[in-house]
Amino acid sequence: MANPLPGLGPIDALDTVAHIIQVALTPVFLLSGIGTLLNLFNTRQGRVADHTEHATELLEDKHYTGKRALLQTHLVRLRLRRTILDASLVLGAIGAAATCGAAAILFVGGLREAEIALWLFTLFGVALGCTVGALVAFLIDSVLAWHGLRREGPMPRPKAR
Repeated sequence: MANPLPGLGPIDALDTVAHIIQVALTPVFLLSGIGTLLNLFNTRQGRVADHTEHATELLEDKHYTGKRALLQTHLVRLRLRRTILDASLVLGAIGAAATCGAAAILFVGGLREAEIALWLFTLFGVALGCTVGALVAFLIDSVLAWHGLRREGPMPRPKAR
């Protein structure tokens, strides 16, 4: 049987392939973490959408006697939070794609013995940068949510009719 990697003995080839697989799988752990973050961001986005819908229903309810200006302020903050969470999701998705790219480059580049340092550095740097950006955007959303709860209190609930 021919050696799958020319220039290497059978034991060297096995070690090389095992090392390539180990190195290529390392970014998968980052990808798993990013996937968890995306799930968190998406869940938070759903809650913001529910709050927006509820506040809008209260504003449109002719029988609601609460402070409409407070609800308007709440809606403005919810729109800002939705935009920030959108940024978190987009940055997280780009980070995940860059991580997948880094893993692919590691795997293919290791098999081809190509110079991949620049590609790997760039893709992994993009993955880390986007993940940090997503976390910063999520932190901003969290601060907006906490600030609103402290300043305005919980959102009013409709009264039973």
